[in-house]
Amino acid sequence: MQKACTEVWNNCLQIIKDNIPNQSFKTWFEPISALKLEGPVLTVQVPSLFFYEWLEEHYVGLLRKTVKQQLGEEGRLEYNIVVDKSSNSGNPYTTSIPSNGNGGASKSQSMPMPVAINKDIKNPFVIPGLKKLNVDPQLNSNYTFDNYVEGDCNRLARSAGFAVAAKPGATSFNPLMIYGAVGLGKTHLVQAIGNEIRRALPDKLVIYVSCEKFCQQFVESLKNNTINDFVNFYQAMDVIIMDDVHNFAGKEKTQDIFFHIFNHLHQSGKQIIITSDKAPKDLSGLEERLLSRFKWGLSADLQIPDLETRIAVLRKKMHADGIELPTEVVEYVANNIDNNIRELEGAMVSLLAQSTLNKKDIDLALAKSMLKNFIKNTTKEISMDYIQKLVCEYFEVPVEMVKSPTRKREIVQARQISMYLSKSLTKSSLKSIGAFYGGRDHSTVIYACQTVEDLIDTDKKFKGYVTDIQKKLKMS
Repeated sequence: MQKACTEVWNNCLQIIKDNIPNQSFKTWFEPISALKLEGPVLTVQVPSLFFYEWLEEHYVGLLRKTVKQQLGEEGRLEYNIVVDKSSNSGNPYTTSIPSNGNGGASKSQSMPMPVAINKDIKNPFVIPGLKKLNVDPQLNSNYTFDNYVEGDCNRLARSAGFAVAAKPGATSFNPLMIYGAVGLGKTHLVQAIGNEIRRALPDKLVIYVSCEKFCQQFVESLKNNTINDFVNFYQAMDVIIMDDVHNFAGKEKTQDIFFHIFNHLHQSGKQIIITSDKAPKDLSGLEERLLSRFKWGLSADLQIPDLETRIAVLRKKMHADGIELPTEVVEYVANNIDNNIRELEGAMVSLLAQSTLNKKDIDLALAKSMLKNFIKNTTKEISMDYIQKLVCEYFEVPVEMVKSPTRKREIVQARQISMYLSKSLTKSSLKSIGAFYGGRDHSTVIYACQTVEDLIDTDKKFKGYVTDIQKKLKMS
């Protein structure tokens, strides 16, 4: 009987091998062994539930045809699935299920699992029993949408994240990829999505894992020969949040296993959320097939926050910590740390610590003294470039437009104020100021300065603009 069983399966394999790529055959069919043949039913053993699902999803038609060709129209295939290889008896725990392609189980039938066994799938986070559903999501409860400050720099990403949190796996944002430089809030945002899903949909299995942690777990599973348990655990999740996927670069085997997990989750309508320091098109060291899947959904970037957002971040932190700081101190910190939310909050923490330890009130003098080593540009000489940047940020106009020939009112206003402040606050000559602002001559600079002085004397609103900008420059 065993010989006939093996012969039938080998004949099936010959047909299958001629119809699929060689690599697919090695991956999905060579690990299968024939167990028994009872009448028209051929039973084969597959190493995991993952194998069973993949075969039924991708090769069920081919399997059905080859089995019927060998056993006749009544020929049927049944799987014997290895569920647990850690049984104390030395024999792996297995369970059988008929193929969906032969009229046995319906596509939606769930895999029968042994209720009494708590070692079905080894959890890489050391959580016993998949069916217990006691999965620690590895989320920081402090990361929520409530304390995530929205601004122009992150509005698209936050809106997409909120939509995903409301309907995980049911939007076109799957996968949702959040990318941006270090310290701009990627981890906060994706964990906020995870926390919101758990709050609104407590039955959903959510897991957050860094790419480095995932790679370490994969290596451990290889060492312990538990790779199927590792894969099965992640494929059982409803939402997977993978941080810093750029760290997959160069790790071909780990990319391969994540590729299969990704496919399973996506095809099952589960939500995938990933972060990276670069856009998919700029990532290097990753397989093209993985990069193409990263582009399936939405890629949203986090940009450097503008001044208003930085001030809002500081005020939010002050409110959370129950403290009050002078407006000039908040504006000083926000004006001088302009490229990183993490550094911004770190500077505030340092300032509070200095005040508490030395028992001093926080004022502008203390802020300048404390942060002089923290802020690179605290003692810098005011330059035309910095003046232009601050003026453009204040009026919300592009820097390059100030140097252009355009005569739009708001651009001319920003250009003239920039020239006026450059003349009064730097040692630059009229000729060099004109050259800096788009190659204009010294007479244009003289006219701009005279216009600004006249408007300061006659236009209260305009005077307020100039005073605000001068204040910000002095604080720097």
